[in-house]
Amino acid sequence: MELGLQGKTALVCASTSGLGRATARALAEEGVTVVVTGRSSDRAKEVAGNLPNAVGIGCDLVADGGAEQLITAAREAVGELDVLVLNGPGPAPGPARDTDTAGIEQAIDTLVKPQQLLVSSVLPAMLEKGWGRILSISSTSVEAPMPNLSLSNLGRAALAGYLKTLATEVAAQGVTINSLLPGRIATPRARQIDEAAAQRTGRPLSEVESASQAAIPAGRYGEPDEFGAAAAFLCSAPAAYITGTALRCDGGLVPTL
Repeated sequence: MELGLQGKTALVCASTSGLGRATARALAEEGVTVVVTGRSSDRAKEVAGNLPNAVGIGCDLVADGGAEQLITAAREAVGELDVLVLNGPGPAPGPARDTDTAGIEQAIDTLVKPQQLLVSSVLPAMLEKGWGRILSISSTSVEAPMPNLSLSNLGRAALAGYLKTLATEVAAQGVTINSLLPGRIATPRARQIDEAAAQRTGRPLSEVESASQAAIPAGRYGEPDEFGAAAAFLCSAPAAYITGTALRCDGGLVPTL
């Protein structure tokens, strides 16, 4: 399928590893000039150097002024952006009964405020051109909140609600806004989660991994490239009639429709 992305520009947040990197690679291979970002400038440049069309920019998105600095640097590097991919780590785990005001503020500061600033910065140019793609790499917790991740559940749901509302406001002007919800994908983060579970329970890592994979109808973890392909499609020209949608990439893990 011709995705119609040749010559477009994209900013992919937190793209030096994991799902962000897979998304950046998929877009770059479709002819998009990609801005790779991460806290380490050297790491961002290293990853970008291994892609066909990319530049690397170091930035701490959640630091004061981080979103504004990133947009300025991205524009200086590649011009106005056609595609914005939102991505980043969530707050620390913890039960809902221990949630306090400080924790709620942290969730919003991490998962909502920087993203809203990025969106509001790129949206005017997209609307003027009549073409734009905004994609949030989120979590299946948006549809099925996960135990012991109360702050992440809160922040990601808030961002999803904002993006869904905005999608309806700009759909007629050629801008689509969607969320892609990963399940268990074979990334370093998934490995860390399994290792932590093995240490916590005293079980062998192989046993923990097998149990986790057995809970997935597909019987395995997803591959990063599979996730990246789904992300690239949602950013494509043929996906112009898909907006305000949360698509799961989870091998059937979430049991709801």
